[in-house]
This record gives sequence, structure tokens and C-alpha cells, in this order.
Amino acid sequence: MSLHSHSGSGAWNSGAGAGAAAAGIRPQDGQATANTPLKIGMVAGEPSGDLLASRIIQGIRGSAADAVCEGIGGPRMREQGFDMRHPMHALSVFGYVDALKQLPRLLRIYGDTKKHWLRHRPDVFVGIDAPDFNLRLEHQLRKAGVPTVHFVGPSIWAWRYERIHAIREAVSHMLVLFPFEEALYRKEGVPVTYVGHPLASVIPRQADPLEARERLGIAAGARVLAMLPGSRSSEVKLLAPRFLQAMQRLQDQDPALVVAVPMVSEQRKHDFEQALRLHPIKNLHLVQQQDGATRSDALVRPVAWDVLQASDAVLVASGTATLETALFKKPMVISYVLSPMMRRLMAWKSGQERPYVPWVGLPNVLANDFVVPELLQEEATPDALAQATWKALTDAEHRAKVCAVFERLHADLERDTPALAAQAILREAGHGAG
Repeated sequence: MSLHSHSGSGAWNSGAGAGAAAAGIRPQDGQATANTPLKIGMVAGEPSGDLLASRIIQGIRGSAADAVCEGIGGPRMREQGFDMRHPMHALSVFGYVDALKQLPRLLRIYGDTKKHWLRHRPDVFVGIDAPDFNLRLEHQLRKAGVPTVHFVGPSIWAWRYERIHAIREAVSHMLVLFPFEEALYRKEGVPVTYVGHPLASVIPRQADPLEARERLGIAAGARVLAMLPGSRSSEVKLLAPRFLQAMQRLQDQDPALVVAVPMVSEQRKHDFEQALRLHPIKNLHLVQQQDGATRSDALVRPVAWDVLQASDAVLVASGTATLETALFKKPMVISYVLSPMMRRLMAWKSGQERPYVPWVGLPNVLANDFVVPELLQEEATPDALAQATWKALTDAEHRAKVCAVFERLHADLERDTPALAAQAILREAGHGAG
């Protein structure tokens, strides 16, 4: 887990942020004038945010060629001329224990960043995701009169809706990835723009399974199941044994069934192979991410995309991979299991056992319906997973219904996200307004 785990932060005591912005208080040091370039502060905390921000910087430079963008980011942002005060990996933590260990370092980075921008105020601040870090920083900057834009709305619709009070204080303008979020934030009095989801513009509307099978060395006529047991070690350790036992049951029904599993790193491969030794299966294709995918080249194709494109159906851990699966128009079964300790911790922290909406999978949330099955916690037994996955593999009527929903979903999400985000940011900075 990283620091920006959508756990959010409690409401702050001060209500001065909105008042300062409404009163028109503008930064006196660093503010753009006719003779000085636009100055934009940015914080991105993970690779997906680095890629998003790099494309937004490109969009900003289309209207403000000499704009200065600085803050915390990654290699893709640096390629666009971003002035990096701290690397984004400095914000990365893995689990709550690691977060506590790294807290002094994180607080130092936060303090240094806040002090710098209060002394040298940007024309606008843009926080990309990372709500634990960015919302606190946005609150302080907005209180000082700096317009703040937050890109990727915290999932208040799933957990801890009360965070909306802190968001209202901290954020001048929210940029959201999903259509339903726009109505939610607008209802709560937060200025908001729906900018679409960048994945919908990158993943093609129609992707040929045979093309991917040829790349992966899988027979054109094979029945292929993609299995994605998570990107974190804790997820793989909890889900892989159940998923593999389900595969054993499916291969009892269809001994020729091919199972393709993407390996995003050597560590995840090690975690998966530990489970595989206890629950071996046949016809397994482990597909390793190439070294280039860890570098800053934005054109590197995630290995999971080839696996999804080649598949007939997917058994997948809840998360962004479910959205990718939907964009590839594949029937799926969504599953997730938390350890007892983590489940108690999340329930204590959020005051709830389950999300406010009745779904955890993004495809179901976006469709506002149980389009694909979700098997969570005690329901995620090998037998139940096998039964649901067999239907996804073999039921043609179910496949047609699911694919039709996902076609509409893809169309709804496809926008020129970087351009729309850049326009909103420039408006908040007062550049080219009107």
C-alpha cells in the first residue's frame, strides 16, 4: 500500500481555506504576471499519477509554453521539464507498519514542501491522487490563497463519506475520472469537472484476442482464462491459493483449459510460485513483465493487457484491474479477501464493514448494477469461484450481455483527459480565463 490509500483524512478545524479563495487573496511571491511565467505546484505519488501528470504538463505547455511546473513527481514528469524537489518514491510506503516507520521522513517532506510553497507561492497547486498527503497540503495552501486542484477524487462513495467536509475545505476544484462522481461532488458543493478516465483512451475499443495469443505463444483455438490475483504481496498471498484451487476444479471439467497469469515483478512471481507449489495446475502461462516496463517509457504495454486481450474470461482481484478487464470487454469474476487484522483495522478506521455502495468492483459501480459476480471474504471459496468462473467462460448469453454493458462504459469514459484537466488547471490559475 502507498500513502495515498484513499484512507483520506479527517476534517480540519480551520474553515479559512474557502474564505481566502473567495476573498480573492492571491499569492504575492511567485504569482504570474505579464512578465513572469505561470508557476504550477504539483505532487504525484505513484507511477499512474506520474504518467497522468506528464500528459497534463504537455497540455498546459500547449497554452502556456513557459509555465514552470515543480514539486514531487516521477521520471515521466521530469521528461516534460518538471523541476523535481523530491522524487515520488519518497512518498511510497507498503502497509500500515511501514507507514509508521516512515512517518518522520514523510513529515519532513511534507513540512519542506509546505514551507517552500508558502514562501514561493504557485499560481495554482495540483495534487494528483495521494489524498493523505495532498489534501492536507491543499488545505494549507488554499488557506493562504493558492487555488488548489485535486485530480482523482477520493473514493468517498465507497469508504468514509465524511471526508467530503475536509475536501470542501481543501479543494478549489476537483477533477474526477468517473461520471457519477461529478454529480456527487457537485451535490456536496465542491466545484468539479469530469475529465474521463485515461485508460479508456489508451485501451482500444476493439482488441483482437488472436493477436495477443500469438505474442504470448497460446494456441488460437484454446480456451483461455486470465487470472489476476492482485498487485500487492498481501493480495497474492491471500487470493492465489483460492484462485489456484478454483483452477484445479475447472481443469477437472476441462483438462485443456489454459490459465494465463501476468507477473508484474519478480517479488509477485515469488509470492505466486509459493502458492503454486501447494496448489499446482496444468497448462499455466506465467507472463513476465519485460524490464522496459519498469522504466519511464510511456509506450511500454503492461503485461496484464496482453493476458486480458488473449483471454476468454477473467478471475480478478478487486482494483484497477477490474476496470482494465471491462475495457477489454471480458466477462469476469471479481474477488477480494482481507486478512482478519486488516479487516478489523479498516472497519475501525472507517466505522463501516462494507462500502456505502453495494459493489466493490468498478465495473459494477459504474454500471450501477451487478453486471459481474463479486465473491468477497468468506464467499470466496474455491468451489464458488470455480462455479462463477465456469459460467463466465461458457455462458454465451452472459458474455453478450456483459460485453454490451462494457461497450457503453468504454464510450462513457473516453475523453481527452489530459486536455480537459489542463484547461481546468489553467482556469484556476487565472490563465486565459473567459
